[in-house]
Amino acid sequence: MPARLMANLYIAINAVIANKIRSLLTALGIIFGVAAVIAMLAIGNGAQQEILDQIKLVGVNNIVIKPVIEQKEEKLEEEVGKKEKKKFSPGLTVRDVKSIQATIPGLTKVSPEIILETNVIRKGYRRSAKLVGVEPSYFEIYNFELNEGQMFNEEHKRIGSPVCIIGHAIKTRFFPTENPIGKNIKVGPHWLTIIGVLKERAVSENSISKLGIRDFNMDVYAPLQTVLIRYKNRDFITADELRMEALRSRGMVFISGNNQESETAEKERKNYHQLDRLVIQVDETKTLTASAEIVSRLLQRRHYDVVDYEIEIPELLLKQQQRTNDIFNYVLGAIAGISLLVGGIGIMNIMLASVLERIKEIGLRLSIGAKKSDVVQQFLFEAIMISVTGGIIGVILGISMAYLVSEVAGIPTIISFSSIVLSFGVAATVGLIFGIAPARKAANQDPITSLRYE
Repeated sequence: MPARLMANLYIAINAVIANKIRSLLTALGIIFGVAAVIAMLAIGNGAQQEILDQIKLVGVNNIVIKPVIEQKEEKLEEEVGKKEKKKFSPGLTVRDVKSIQATIPGLTKVSPEIILETNVIRKGYRRSAKLVGVEPSYFEIYNFELNEGQMFNEEHKRIGSPVCIIGHAIKTRFFPTENPIGKNIKVGPHWLTIIGVLKERAVSENSISKLGIRDFNMDVYAPLQTVLIRYKNRDFITADELRMEALRSRGMVFISGNNQESETAEKERKNYHQLDRLVIQVDETKTLTASAEIVSRLLQRRHYDVVDYEIEIPELLLKQQQRTNDIFNYVLGAIAGISLLVGGIGIMNIMLASVLERIKEIGLRLSIGAKKSDVVQQFLFEAIMISVTGGIIGVILGISMAYLVSEVAGIPTIISFSSIVLSFGVAATVGLIFGIAPARKAANQDPITSLRYE
């Protein structure tokens, strides 16, 4: 039995080799179908992985509150003749944080942040960076991991110790050949002792632009209380600030430097918020929207109806984007599947035409003792060989297309083994299914009529 099967396979191989061009043209549908499936799934997997990475960057189940620095004046009185007044708001402060923690149930973590533009100096080397005042919960929310050292403890948090944790890029630039733990680094006007170094965090340009995420590797992190005590607390009004404001009102203060520096200084002058960012993490995704609504009402009441803040739920936005990408991938997958279907129909048509061309050959085989099953096997083997060969070429082409798209268009692609197996398996199955009809038609030929066929 195996010998008979091998003989039929040998005849099928010779028939395919004898008609190389026709076999290749027959397989084109399968080739492009398989290549499209692999390339489209690779692009879809890459997009999905990028979204998952973005979700890790913004945290899970987070509500992000950002202050609005430039607030338009609102009217308290709309009657004619009444003088317009600007409503007062204390801005986003630590008091808001305590109120949210005490009022809203189901919160797992709350992380206030203060972000200051500053310079980092060590051994004559200076570089601009951001000083970020945070609570220990910040690192848990954003899934930061230490490469070496330790996180802030309760004592650092309570007394505002002059300590910091640096990003990987800060360590690379200022401590390329030595261990930074325990060393001092000048951040702005103060010296801070380094107690930890974070692992490198890869952040794509896409994430930076779309999510407003900064390059974490170039940040210096200090306890929130340290920043409030030693650097800047916008909740306090100093005599110098009052004096400067009086001079500005009389037009006696001019900001020197380029336009960008002037805009930054002006923006900082108008920023009356103690905090630059507040992240709230809830325990369940289903409560995100409701919790955000409660937070909004609470802040509106505490800020005396001045909406000088904005609330975002980045995870919901990313999940919506992921859903859109999934739908797009389903459409692309369906189109690629149709290509495979068309390829299978092409195989069936060519094989049916081949049956008509080879009626005498079929009659001769049947007349010298071949069984109908032998003829069925021969034509099935030919169809499967064409589809399998097309599948192999399609796999190579699909992988090449995925790499080409990644290099040329800058779109991340991930080629999975399952997509290769799936597309190749579908190609072989298509050859088997669409080869059955021509094989049966060939086997049902009458030997006498076939030998007389012209």
